[in-house]
Amino acid sequence: MNHSAIGILGFGVEGKSTLRYLIRNGISNIIVMDKAEVTLPEVPEKINIRVFSGENYKEGLKECKEVIRSAGIYPLDRELLKFQMNGGVLKSQAEIFFESVPREKIIGVTGTLGKGSTVSIIKHILDSANEPSVIGGNFGVPMLDLLEDSSEKTYILELSSFQLMTLGVSPKIGVVLKVSSEHLDWHQSVEEYRDAKANLVRYQKNSDCCIFMEDAKPTVEIVKNSAGQKFSCGKNKNSVAIIENEKLSIGNLSLKLEECKIKGAYQLENMAAAALATLSLGIDIHTIFDSLKSYESLPLRMEFRGEKNGIEFYNDSYATRPDATLAAVKSMKKPFALILGGSEKNADFTELFNELKFTNNLKQISFIGQTSERMFKQAKALELEIPMEIFSDLKSAFEHSLSIGNGGAILLSPACASFGLFKNYKHRGEVFNKLVEDL
Repeated sequence: MNHSAIGILGFGVEGKSTLRYLIRNGISNIIVMDKAEVTLPEVPEKINIRVFSGENYKEGLKECKEVIRSAGIYPLDRELLKFQMNGGVLKSQAEIFFESVPREKIIGVTGTLGKGSTVSIIKHILDSANEPSVIGGNFGVPMLDLLEDSSEKTYILELSSFQLMTLGVSPKIGVVLKVSSEHLDWHQSVEEYRDAKANLVRYQKNSDCCIFMEDAKPTVEIVKNSAGQKFSCGKNKNSVAIIENEKLSIGNLSLKLEECKIKGAYQLENMAAAALATLSLGIDIHTIFDSLKSYESLPLRMEFRGEKNGIEFYNDSYATRPDATLAAVKSMKKPFALILGGSEKNADFTELFNELKFTNNLKQISFIGQTSERMFKQAKALELEIPMEIFSDLKSAFEHSLSIGNGGAILLSPACASFGLFKNYKHRGEVFNKLVEDL
């Protein structure tokens, strides 16, 4: 049996990026393993690729000495543990990236909420200061693709619990946003999920920088693992970045949300974290605050899609968790109709519905998707007395929501993933945008 091959476990976007990395690095004997059917890209003739797919795709492990798993593959899987006990080496893209790039060049961002916005705000600030940087990881470009260009730059990485779970090194600057519980269909427990997140800062040195949201207990617990200097963001007067009354204050400088292009009060937390991260790189606070004013939100994150017939439309399709929807709801000023629901991730909606009971400007809820029945029943059980209805698709929910009328708003913020009705959250967001345009 030939044990000289390097395996790629999982052949989605990340797996394909791993294949490109191996080929660039002169590896010619490669095994690709994926439960789904595998379509290989064209590769140079000298490259020998064997594919294991279908139910027994992990049979390919027997042929490998080293395997690079995609982030979504659970590393404590029984067959993977057996592979390692027999002398096999299991790695992730994150581990290879951290071996290849000095940790001083990396800003790592994790949390349950706001990672994508925070990394893009950090990039926007660094662009304004003419500091070369690039975003990658869970958001944007797979990490190993970033290694194609070796020019001097700061790497801004969005890191999920999947990517952090087996990481044994921390970046010089670690940002821990609000952490709740998530991905419990993948992680064995809330503790395991949070423990994975802690790897972002667990291996920091005294001279490193740990930026965190102090208003979230799990986040505070996570950053206790860091030996780095700690910089807090929150409502507390003793926070380094203070967020209150829709303004952000650092030192004696303040920035009001109304001075910014971005919508949603919750974005102040992401701006605070990004400001402290760039401040620790030596960027001037005036430059930081100036650039925050010009930052525009990412598509499908509380994105204002205009006003028609006196109704405002907000596309927050990226909100695939209850706490993301909660943040969006809290930033709504006008009377509004909410569209909720999607595919099942076994999330707990109790906190969301309890908050919605006291959201006086919420006038109606339309449920869609696989979760609609469960959400409707739970909302009723928690005595939510807002008019609620279940719809078979987004179009009918949207049309019903138009009854909010002149002076109101419609918010798509589903609190669930999109599979079933849509390919992904982007597809869901595009369908919503088209419905607005067709008005």
